[in-house]
Amino acid sequence: MHMTKHGIVTTSDGTNIHYTDTGEGRAIVLIPGWLSEAAIWEPQIAGLSTSYRVIAIDPRSQGDSDKPSFGHLPEARARDYKEVVDALELNRPVMVGWSMACGELMRYVELFGDEELGGIVMVDGLLPPEANPNVVPILAYFTNLLQRNRKQAIEEFLSVWYKTPQSETYLESVKRGTDKTPTDAAIALMHNMLVSNDFSGAFSRLSRPLLFAYQELLQQGADYLKSQLGERIQMERFDAAGHAVFVDNPVRFNAMIDEFVQRLPHVAVTEVGGGRGMTARGRLAQ
Repeated sequence: MHMTKHGIVTTSDGTNIHYTDTGEGRAIVLIPGWLSEAAIWEPQIAGLSTSYRVIAIDPRSQGDSDKPSFGHLPEARARDYKEVVDALELNRPVMVGWSMACGELMRYVELFGDEELGGIVMVDGLLPPEANPNVVPILAYFTNLLQRNRKQAIEEFLSVWYKTPQSETYLESVKRGTDKTPTDAAIALMHNMLVSNDFSGAFSRLSRPLLFAYQELLQQGADYLKSQLGERIQMERFDAAGHAVFVDNPVRFNAMIDEFVQRLPHVAVTEVGGGRGMTARGRLAQ
């Protein structure tokens, strides 16, 4: 079993982005969705780090990253991820984004292209809202409830994440993670996701392999992506799974990621000094 290291990358606007770094080999970068933190990917960190270098990011205003009052637009967070990739000098990493992070990864491609990436995996994301009309009212409901009764909102929100039973210990841990995001930042993030939904620029720049993994509730979104991208996108539907498909069915999900990565062109993997490829902007957390 590989030891997990914690690190910080300070972005160009001075925000400290926390990440965990586990294993060796080709890099897989995991980005959680709204309110969640890097630890939500624990089944993937444990399972995939036996063969890969798994980096899980706390996006700004989530987890153990800084909580600034600015920078919550999808393009700003996409820039954060690019600066983490650059600071760690990752060679063609595979980017995996869940929920809100799907749109952020499309902004990444629109801004920077995907030539320096190995591939992209989008997990159960709302792309775009009009392609998932049944989901938008659910998100609006949670956003409003969060301002009236945050505890109730989180409990109800987590109820749509899973269809398999989760222990109370696990659920309490997830709730504690969501508590780290300030309410005003949470509202801004959801608003920005819903209104920033033109991905035509990203679709036109996509050149690397792309995979969309989703639950049945997002079938309309999957159909939309297929209509826009055709054979350029691979689809993987998880029936009997909630929003967090990678927690509900981690064995199948990890096998899917492994198969996806194995089909990519081989890349050289190098270690750069004791900092594992960090630039001056990246450092190991104490």
